[in-house]
This record gives sequence, C-alpha cells and structure tokens, in this order.
Amino acid sequence: MPDVEPETDEPDDIEMTTAPAEDAGCFVPTLPTRLLDEAAQLAARINPVNAPYTQNAIPEGGPMISELAVLVSKYWGRRRRTLTVSFTETTANDLKQRILGHMNAWNIGVRFALTNGVGQVRISRAGQGYWSYLGTDVLLIPQNRPTMNLQGFTMSISEAEFRRVVRHETGHTLGFPHEHLRRALIDRLDVAKTIAYFRDTYGWSEAQTRSNVLTPLEERSIMASAVTDQDSVMCYHLPGRITKNGQPIRGGPDISAIDRAFARRIYPTGFWPFFDETTTWDESEDVSLEDALALAQA
Repeated sequence: MPDVEPETDEPDDIEMTTAPAEDAGCFVPTLPTRLLDEAAQLAARINPVNAPYTQNAIPEGGPMISELAVLVSKYWGRRRRTLTVSFTETTANDLKQRILGHMNAWNIGVRFALTNGVGQVRISRAGQGYWSYLGTDVLLIPQNRPTMNLQGFTMSISEAEFRRVVRHETGHTLGFPHEHLRRALIDRLDVAKTIAYFRDTYGWSEAQTRSNVLTPLEERSIMASAVTDQDSVMCYHLPGRITKNGQPIRGGPDISAIDRAFARRIYPTGFWPFFDETTTWDESEDVSLEDALALAQA
C-alpha cells in the first residue's frame, strides 16, 4: 500500500490566483520517438487487450513493432490497482485532497492515492497549460518530471473548473484519448478555420493544430464507446464558427453517462470487490469470540 500523506497544512508557495481560461487547449504529450516501440510493448504487457490483435502473437502479415506504436491503446487493464500521486511543487494539503477527490470521481477499479514519496502520477501546477501523458505511458516518464500539469490550480478555482479539467486530465492518465479526435467529429471541422482559431486563441502552430485537433485516431487503436460522444469530458468544446455546418461541438463539462458506461466496461467497477457467499479467508485469521467481545467493549 502507498504511504498516506499526513494531515498538514503546508503553505501554498506558488502564487497562481488567476482562474484558467475557458478552455486551455489541453494536449496529450507524446514520448520521445526512441521510446514509442517500448511504450507499445509496455502497454500490451500490462494489458494484453491494448494490442490491436487478441491473439498472443501478431499474425503473419500484421504490423511491425514500429507500426504497433500507433495502434496500441494505453489502458491499465482489468486488475484492480492503486496509482500513487505526488506533487512536484509544495502544495497545501487541502488542494491535494481536492484534486485527488476529482481524480477518483471516475469511480473505477483504478484508485489514486497520495504518497510521501515520488508518485507514479506526478502533478505540477507550474508548467504551461493542462495536459497529461496517456495511460501506461506515465511509467516511462523520468521520475523528476511531471506526468500531468494543472497550470494555475489553487483552491480559488471554481468547482466547475475542477470537474472539467482535473477529471479530463485524469481520463488521459487512465488511457482515454480525446473524444474530438474521432473521425466523425473531425469531419465536421473546417480545416482552415480551425487552424486560424487555434493560432489566434492559443498561439498554436498549424502543425500543433493538425496533430492535436485535425488528425483522427487510428481506428484500429480505438477501444471506445460505439457512439461518438460530444458531451464526453474527454471532448473539447469547439465553436460553431469553425465547423462546416455552424453547429458547435459541445464538449463535456463533466464525466458523461457514456464516459462512465465505457469506463466501467474496460475497468473493474468500484474501488474494492464486493463480498459474496464464496468470500473467505484462512482459518488462522479468524477472530475469536473473546476478541470480538473485547473489541465491542473498547
């Protein structure tokens, strides 16, 4: 089990009182090219379902490992697990707990827990923008570097923004890519208007916009709900002025019903297993009647 952080009220040394913009243009960082094949192999070994084939071996004529790098998913698998969380800057305990609460709002069998040491998930509030590495990729990030960034987050940020941003970035850590990168939604965008919008709003280059907004996910890499969900917390809000029909892509302010249904399909539900009539333990662990009575009277 991870170490539990003591209840302390550390001073919040970082002065960040300005609320984030309406949409900070979240992006998913990619690993260095030299690690892409290793990341694909790691994801498939942690969770074999991540691989684009269900067989133990790639069938004859299937992709080489360099192609697998863009085909694998990055989900953590059906085994219940705890991912430890730490912060790269001095952070007040109430803010840590608030962020952690929103991370665990997905309410699946992957639990996030604070640690006194270096976490598997490392959150910074000092970097630029909102972002997180995708799923199992976090294990390949050097331990002196963050795996998630929540620029400017303090206790003064609204609850709605915590729901929208922290739950979205946690979704990436769980392996969920951007929903707006599904082909059905990208096909609704006017390319020239989209490039101009992200250039003028966020200072993104054309290459950044094409990578983060206009390049659809490889269909064989997607384990996703059957219905494209523009209300997903993993979907950007994209204004009608950049779509072909003038209708916005709504984007989700919180985990949607479809998000929850899909998350519970690929992950175990709840943090801990339910007990049933088959649940037991070794006889040597039995609590005696005398000890039980003593506990009742304590």
